[in-house]
Amino acid sequence: MAVEAAPERKNEDSARGFAFALAAYLLWGFLPFYMKAVAHISPAEVIAHRIIWSLPVAGAVLVAVGRTADVKAALRTPRILAMAALTAALITVNWGLYVWAIGSGRALDTALGYFINPLLSVLMGAVLLGEKLKPAQMVAIGLAACGVLVLTVEAGTLPWVALALSVSWAFYAFFRKTLPIGPNQGFFLEVLILGLPALGYIIYLQATGQSHFFAGNASDTTLLIGAGIVTAGPLIIYANGAKLLKLSTIGIMQYIAPSMIFIIAVFVFGEPFGTEKMIAFPLIWLALVVYTWSMLRSSRRDGA
Repeated sequence: MAVEAAPERKNEDSARGFAFALAAYLLWGFLPFYMKAVAHISPAEVIAHRIIWSLPVAGAVLVAVGRTADVKAALRTPRILAMAALTAALITVNWGLYVWAIGSGRALDTALGYFINPLLSVLMGAVLLGEKLKPAQMVAIGLAACGVLVLTVEAGTLPWVALALSVSWAFYAFFRKTLPIGPNQGFFLEVLILGLPALGYIIYLQATGQSHFFAGNASDTTLLIGAGIVTAGPLIIYANGAKLLKLSTIGIMQYIAPSMIFIIAVFVFGEPFGTEKMIAFPLIWLALVVYTWSMLRSSRRDGA
């Protein structure tokens, strides 16, 4: 999340921006290891702590750069609060699905969801905003749909985890753009809104003896506190890099994290990679190649 509302993006890349974005994507790529370490804790408890411990991290950044006035103004604006409540609900759903999927041995589904996401965003732009699809984009979406169809026919049901992750993130990004404040301020506002119910749930767990926080296991307590850092940190690093990069560069770099998750799921977690996935994933990768090629060609044409 950016420190402040990003200025108009220049048609050039910055080495500093590239380093920031790369660091963020690498951190997101390694995140499954962290979520695997807390897999014995209920996803709801993990999410509650992600929210609570993200607050001081995001708040410290706003204080350091002097952007707290933006949040104070937003808190006095009912429309912004309502919009932030919607995006907060969507990101909570996305986080919850991700934590549950990693802990349940479905990291491959999360990789699939984030591979599909760029194509779903293009489709949403056409359906919700009336944006005209280019031929290459239609081909890419068709290839991705074929991949999903293969998985559906083989399993007898839609790959709902991947689709739910992709849909929740796409709608979050769609509505998040409507918040008239900077990304960092918006993220702080979201976790601030979620903070009270999250704190209430943590207190409930403590009162009923179901909590893993300060329950005798120092490792669990440390991991739950650290959940806020691994949540807020990459978001803040990413947005400070994204505003220094061309959209086409970000478009290519966004595949780093799901590629890492895919490799970790198959070669480290040992998740099964059956025939249907051997067909579906290459179809979706081909779709992303077509989509990326179209995006880069359009970017070069616009630059010229």
